[in-house]
Amino acid sequence: MIELRSLTKRFGTKVAVDGLDFTVEPGRVTGFLGPNGAGKSTTMRMVLGLDRPTSGSALVHGRPYRELNAPMREVGALLDARAVHPSRTARQHLRCLADSNGLARQRVEEVLDVVGMTAAADQRAGRLSLGMSQRLGIASALLGDPGVLLLDEPVNGLDTDGIRWIRQLMQRLAREGRTVLVSSHLMSEMALTAGHVIVIGRGRLIADTGIDEFVRLHAQRRVLVRTGQAEKLAGLLTDCGAAVHHSTEGALVVADLDSAAIFSLAAAHDVVLAELTPQRTSLEEAYVALTRESVEFHTEIEPDAEATR
Repeated sequence: MIELRSLTKRFGTKVAVDGLDFTVEPGRVTGFLGPNGAGKSTTMRMVLGLDRPTSGSALVHGRPYRELNAPMREVGALLDARAVHPSRTARQHLRCLADSNGLARQRVEEVLDVVGMTAAADQRAGRLSLGMSQRLGIASALLGDPGVLLLDEPVNGLDTDGIRWIRQLMQRLAREGRTVLVSSHLMSEMALTAGHVIVIGRGRLIADTGIDEFVRLHAQRRVLVRTGQAEKLAGLLTDCGAAVHHSTEGALVVADLDSAAIFSLAAAHDVVLAELTPQRTSLEEAYVALTRESVEFHTEIEPDAEATR
């Protein structure tokens, strides 16, 4: 279990992490989300004892990381897959970690097999692709067979098979009762992997909930409407306070009114509808809606009706 209590970190006058309070529970994959600069990496570094909090605390199983008797047996982490001596082979790197942490060398061979690197174990780290470096980083995190795992962008550089593999691995580790905290910008992947999400913006906690509940609460609901009287209906919908976008296929994408209200409005004004379809909402849409005010640079993209079908 990971517990943050009023965790705060300042760099001069800049507040990178601002009074975070949350608990990462075992037995599930928890997605740690937020825009660039939100404070995710700084938070993870404080959990791992790499940065000292200005105030508050970050605890693993009730203790600061620096007080753990055998840190690698309790916590595994992937923060920077390239942070490996480039002249060492993958096997040498893992053996150095095992030797310095009192772990059996047999464990090195086991994790090489788990991450699919046995055949590449004698390649020098500096010559590994980004995807293979990610696998080596994950092997390092698993080396001590820890109960707590912190993974920062673990699918970065992985191909499709690699992404499916790490997704299944994280879910298996969670089912074994481990605490798994995963930071990622890939909302589609988090939607498939995580059961719970913690979202921060500008260093502050803005959501801590199950992923289905998060989407239900924060995603904007839209309805796809097709009619031969699109301009007339669009004007009526706008007058009722709905947000209306014209898709490239000639349909209307309507937000802020549900299907029943749109049908009633169309019927009252003799507008014949050819299609009235509620659109699926996604984790990405909910995330964008919630963090809009926490993003440093904004770009506006109108919804594409076909993309949301």
